[in-house]
Amino acid sequence: MTILGTTQAGPHRIRIRQAATGSLIGLALGDALGFPTEFNDVPQILAKCGPWREMRLPRPAYVTDDTQMALAVARALRAAMDRGALDAARFVPPLRAEFVSWYHSPDNNRAPGRTCLDACRRLDDPGLPWQHAGAVDSKGCGANMRVTPVGLAPGLSAEQRAGAAQLQAALTHAHPTALAAADLTAHAVHLLARGAEPLGLVGMLRSYAYENRARYHDRWLGDLWQRADDRTPQAYIARGWDECQEILRRLAGVLPTAAPADDPCLTTGDGWIAEEALATALQCFLLFPDEPLTALRRAACTRGDSDSIAALTGAFAGAHLGAAAWPSAWADHVEHRGDLMTLGALWDG
Repeated sequence: MTILGTTQAGPHRIRIRQAATGSLIGLALGDALGFPTEFNDVPQILAKCGPWREMRLPRPAYVTDDTQMALAVARALRAAMDRGALDAARFVPPLRAEFVSWYHSPDNNRAPGRTCLDACRRLDDPGLPWQHAGAVDSKGCGANMRVTPVGLAPGLSAEQRAGAAQLQAALTHAHPTALAAADLTAHAVHLLARGAEPLGLVGMLRSYAYENRARYHDRWLGDLWQRADDRTPQAYIARGWDECQEILRRLAGVLPTAAPADDPCLTTGDGWIAEEALATALQCFLLFPDEPLTALRRAACTRGDSDSIAALTGAFAGAHLGAAAWPSAWADHVEHRGDLMTLGALWDG
């Protein structure tokens, strides 16, 4: 819980941010708002939902595999950190167990991605090293739609946060761009939760991508890179950072003239792949940094992977504005609210 101080010039005000709670609830709200509009183009969404600025949260507000798997990552993180300092040896067993449990769950019926399903089926084989489960040629957004908890978990070093973000991605999506985009997503959530100003966020992410371009987290990823055709681990991971750097460069060029009425997928992509999901969600958030419901509605009214784009948008907005971003008329009705609130309270302190 972060309490912001007061100024001598203004009235006495204390703002309790509760960034973890805000981010987790925001992720689920965006997921639920975008669930009914996924696979529709904008004219179809407008015909179904009316003007995008007036979109209403469905009742009941069911979530997709985006929130289900984010909760799986959060539970695995909590279990691993309860046993000591977070590292790959502590993180992999509960994470693998959570993913396999999700794979077998009867609630796993919310249009999950084929890559995640296939990888989790392979993870169900206890004799298979986890590095061989993920699809090395897939950079689908399933790798970063669920990584928000890594950016929120308290007490992690930069190396732990990056390593955990990339590892949880690699269990299902082993393409280097999936790893880099997940790392960037967790870093963005972390920066916003710590009070970074949205105006400078894209620049900070571009600097982070540049600084980490040749850094392969071998203590977390092991020999994962050898499944690809790259000559060295540094060459493997650099491919991912280069693709993310390119989409961030495009986003930086788009933002100054972006029109809120235009579908953001037209400029930063439809979000089915990891780097586009990150960039388009960032665009939706940065168009309305202090209007979280408007940002969610813009994200849900897109021609692309609307539930994942809106989920990430909600995670960014909630990390920035805290739990107060979400009116009770929305937050009280989202599926898994109790679990999200419990985790948020634990990490808000």
